[in-house]
Amino acid sequence: MKKILTLAVVLMTTIALFAQEKKDVTKFLGIPVDGYKSEMISKLKAKGFTSTSHDKNVLEGEFNGKDVELHVVTNNNKVYRIMVADKNYVSETSIRIRFNNLLNQFENNSNYFGDSNNEYIADDENISYNINVKNKRYEVIFYQGFTPFIKELESTLEKNKVELEEKKEELANGKQEYEDGL
Repeated sequence: MKKILTLAVVLMTTIALFAQEKKDVTKFLGIPVDGYKSEMISKLKAKGFTSTSHDKNVLEGEFNGKDVELHVVTNNNKVYRIMVADKNYVSETSIRIRFNNLLNQFENNSNYFGDSNNEYIADDENISYNINVKNKRYEVIFYQGFTPFIKELESTLEKNKVELEEKKEELANGKQEYEDGL
């Protein structure tokens, strides 16, 4: 059961890691999901997570009100994912509720846009059977949106619009002064 939730949470937290600029890097608990593993572990420890007794690279602590283990996942020692796994046993009902709540949170966050194939887990779905017999993967895909970029662009456009109006007014005043001088 723990593996099922781990899979669900991992897939939900690996969303949107294709940032084009440093400022667009996805953050986990306010920490950019970027850089080296040792740096990320240090930053997570500064947030209150501690190393587990079985592996110093696996951290434990509280996330979204639950006791969890954090795994910092790398490719060539560069962090690209934070895996969150429940520390304690979780029932299928709890898995379904948390999966669906996370999906809902991302769908209602304008910083992300989802794949059209994202689906909630139905109340009558047998999660264990589907994973163990049908090899079903419960996953959703979201991409980091361009909302911050768009907001910055809108702000710049508004500023330019104001400056343009000021320049128009200066030109109109200059024209009037010129005509008055003739």
